[in-house]
Amino acid sequence: MSVVAEKELRIIGFLCNWCSYGGADTAGVSRFKQPTDLRIIRVPCSGRVNPLFIVKALLNGADGVLVSGCHPRDCHYSEGNYYARRRLEMLKRMLPFLGIDERRFHYTWVSASEGARWQKTVTDFTKVIHELGPMNRQPAVSDKPSAKIT
Repeated sequence: MSVVAEKELRIIGFLCNWCSYGGADTAGVSRFKQPTDLRIIRVPCSGRVNPLFIVKALLNGADGVLVSGCHPRDCHYSEGNYYARRRLEMLKRMLPFLGIDERRFHYTWVSASEGARWQKTVTDFTKVIHELGPMNRQPAVSDKPSAKIT
């Protein structure tokens, strides 16, 4: 068993059930070496990913978010990835206004047969997140006052 040399960061991956999840599975079955920072959330379609999911993940402790779906024209639901591309591109432009570095978010298209492409995408994105470092986390705000006023 190897020793983890670097501190692991929290990266959330929203993967389309039909293509990208299969691509990640293909990479695993092919025994491609992948970073262990990514936590995968399997979604029915990339078009199902609401941009608020991404913002919430980043504001609640994720250091990076990756969304991956089927290639355009390969969507199981015909147009889901077109909706996703439109929404996610708008989100990417909005992130700096929220005080979030836009490099912490990435979306891509990976099919089930592209295990090597999946491995490269995850490795490159994880490298960017490690260069940026952990996201500044604010301590959770409690509803209760911290001190009593007398």
